[in-house]
Amino acid sequence: MSVKDMTDQQLNRALAELMGYSVKISRNFHYLILKGDSKSGPKWTEDMAWEEAPNYCADPAVSLEVQAAAINKDEEGYIRNWLLNKYGKSVMAYTAVSLGTAAEIANSSPRERAEAAYMTLSSQD
Repeated sequence: MSVKDMTDQQLNRALAELMGYSVKISRNFHYLILKGDSKSGPKWTEDMAWEEAPNYCADPAVSLEVQAAAINKDEEGYIRNWLLNKYGKSVMAYTAVSLGTAAEIANSSPRERAEAAYMTLSSQD
């Protein structure tokens, strides 16, 4: 499935997993979302627990966090993925972007950041 075909919920969950979140069932048969030592309150279903994950597709602050993680992994890859996702053409030969394009990247919507971050974080090195 292409990142463009993913719903916000699917993309948020995939990014949350890449960012270290997981859902576990407790001994009381409730689901908890976990990241490190933090956890959500008990939920009745796994989907309800995943709703507690960050909303990378809509929240500007957390979309910047996932963008930073992607840039930390592969800065050139993130920019190439953003361009590929935005313009739908191969940009592999590009080594620089114009100031206008840099401004576009800086003003990306949370969904655009999330898509490029997913493409970068899910790629195998």
